[in-house]
Amino acid sequence: MIVAGRDIHLERRLRIKRRTVFLVPIASVLVALALGAIFLALTDHPPLRVYQELFRSGFGNWYGFTDTLAAATPLVFTGLAAAFAFRMNLYNIGGEGQLYAGAIVAAWAGLAIAPGLPGPLAVTVVILGGAVGGALWVLIPALARAYFGASEIVTTLLFNYVALYLMQYLIFGSGSYWRDPNSRSFPQGKPLPDVTHFPILHFPTSSIFGIDFPPGLTRIHLGLAIGLGLALLLFAVLRWTGFGFDMRVIGDSPSAARYAGIPMVRTILIVLLVSGALAGIAGAGEVGGRAYALDPNGLVLNLGYTGIVVAALARYNPFGVVLVSVLLGGLRTGAADLQSAAGDLRVPIAIAYMLEGAILLVALGGEVFRTNRLVVRRVHTEVTGPDPVAEPAREAAPA
Repeated sequence: MIVAGRDIHLERRLRIKRRTVFLVPIASVLVALALGAIFLALTDHPPLRVYQELFRSGFGNWYGFTDTLAAATPLVFTGLAAAFAFRMNLYNIGGEGQLYAGAIVAAWAGLAIAPGLPGPLAVTVVILGGAVGGALWVLIPALARAYFGASEIVTTLLFNYVALYLMQYLIFGSGSYWRDPNSRSFPQGKPLPDVTHFPILHFPTSSIFGIDFPPGLTRIHLGLAIGLGLALLLFAVLRWTGFGFDMRVIGDSPSAARYAGIPMVRTILIVLLVSGALAGIAGAGEVGGRAYALDPNGLVLNLGYTGIVVAALARYNPFGVVLVSVLLGGLRTGAADLQSAAGDLRVPIAIAYMLEGAILLVALGGEVFRTNRLVVRRVHTEVTGPDPVAEPAREAAPA
């Protein structure tokens, strides 16, 4: 691009410093917070005090921290879903819809299959139902991408809205199997039996290994432990297995992968199906660990879209996904508390979503400049005089 006599373009860096892997995400968060501070100041809120209260609510006390871990649990799954696909340059934007589909199938499995089963088996049925639902919802976009080269960005995004309206129709617009027939005032999902409820972390004593904990129940459920286990499993698959090697080759150079005989269609299908299953488990966790029913209102929290922010900021590293999920979970927990604060600290919860969007934009911009450098060169133009041969000929030509 030429601007004001200067050629401005990006050049790929031949060598990328390893420390930028950590510096770019950290800088992205700091820049996003600076942008948020400007917004807060323009709306007559003290930025430093708001951020201090935000951090205190999300991380500064035991109850806030446990709520942060609970809020981070679905983000771990949707973040892993996005990161796993993005590692192979498959941009699954449908985590939101796959979460809804997973919640629908998980709720059905909990209502139709789980009653009468032992507790651990009943919970397993709900989890598997969520995984199957998410995988089935991404199946058509996966087939279209693998066999016809259709953009998975478009197809998975459009499927989000289909899943949203399907879930709302099952509860609000029909007398479906998922709807509670006893709810007269407002349509609600049919409650799942107690045997399907995810175990909740609680502390029966006030001290464990010399560390003091307030005794009692928390909002942390089994889903967090499953998410941590899956993060470890995906890291091992990507780092130490032949399938992970195939993913890296296809992501770096599809033509080289074809030349090497790597099965492109099969790998694309597996990656997208696993990605959809991970997002579906997030829906199962919301059904079995939080709402204990199919709850359309409680599920529409942009958890799937936020997973994209998590994956981008974590640079598609499974362990990074866990850390970023906790960060954004604390952001949401603190923002919810600020919404009920008094005086100039009372800030709408939308500030959390604004910061998430700012973090995503800055992180993507930082990633561009991490792998490329901006080059500005002056463009030299030569000014030439009249051609000594052509000029006399033109003057001799008849009028």
